[in-house]
This record gives sequence, structure tokens and C-alpha cells, in this order.
Amino acid sequence: MNLPNLPSDNDFFGWVLYLLDKYKLIFLHGAEVTLLLAIVGTLIGCIIGLLVGVLRTLPLKPNANLFVKILYKIMQFILTAYIEIFRGTPMIVQAMVFYFGSKQMFGIDMSAMFAGFFVVSINTGAYMAETVRGGILSIDPG
Repeated sequence: MNLPNLPSDNDFFGWVLYLLDKYKLIFLHGAEVTLLLAIVGTLIGCIIGLLVGVLRTLPLKPNANLFVKILYKIMQFILTAYIEIFRGTPMIVQAMVFYFGSKQMFGIDMSAMFAGFFVVSINTGAYMAETVRGGILSIDPG
């Protein structure tokens, strides 16, 4: 039997170099996919966060009619729930629920990349929304 020259069991760096040499193309592809998900998801999440953060800081005029007040309260509730849910759960749980749950509940078969872009975007959007809202509220009214 012809085995390759494997490093000894206590040669940690030897194993690292062996694995890098053997699987370098797979590692490079994984890094490429990770960077793509991070960059695209973060850019889309920043846009979502900017919109949600601005919407959460819109003032309600005291003389607004009842329909506008009810619509404003519903919008504020939905946006607050979105932020609390997506900031309060781990991203891996969101990914699992979205990817596998959409298939199980609605029969939607999506690619893993789309699910990744979606989950990273909405998660980043929730964090950015709070950053934008806090930044807007920190400005002096004068």
C-alpha cells in the first residue's frame, strides 16, 4: 500500500501545511464565497438598516387623523418586532429556519446562496437600523 508522507501525530504545523497543500483550492473557494456573502449581504443590509432606522425616527404630528395614528403605530410595532427578533436570535438559527422552514412550510426550494444573502442582509439591516436610529436621535433638535 502506497501512503503519502503524512506528518507525525504531534506535528501540528506539519498537518496544517499538509491540509493546506491538499485542499487549497477548496479553501480558496470557501473564502471567495464567504467574502461574496459578507460584502453583498452587508451592502444590502446597510440599505435596509438606513430605511428602517429613518422610518423609526419619523415624528408623528400631534394633529394627525386617527387613521394616520393607527398606521403609524402598526408600522412602529412591525419595525420594532423586526429589529428585536433579528437582533435577538443567532444568525445560524435564522438561516436554518429560513432555508429549511421555507421548504417545509411553503414548498419553496431556494439556493443556499440566496438564503445566505437574504439572512445576512436582514440580520445586518436590523443591527444597522438601531445604529442609524441612535445616530439620528443623538442629534440635538436645535
